[in-house]
Amino acid sequence: MKDTVITARAKRLELGLILGCFVAACLVNVFAIVRYGTHWSELFSQIGYVVCVAAVFYLLVWLVRLVVRLFWRRK
Repeated sequence: MKDTVITARAKRLELGLILGCFVAACLVNVFAIVRYGTHWSELFSQIGYVVCVAAVFYLLVWLVRLVVRLFWRRK
């Protein structure tokens, strides 16, 4: 089998995307706290849900990138 090399640039890109998805999920959590008037302690107590939402966001971004890459290579 051929060895696969993951460049530092690719690692930074993926880490940035994951961090961006986490920040977006935190912003959704803040919006929900403000919208429904709950306690700000939920910002920390609901971190498990925030991580799950961030994973869903990352999956959606990954799927969009996959579709774009598939169409890009066909042309």
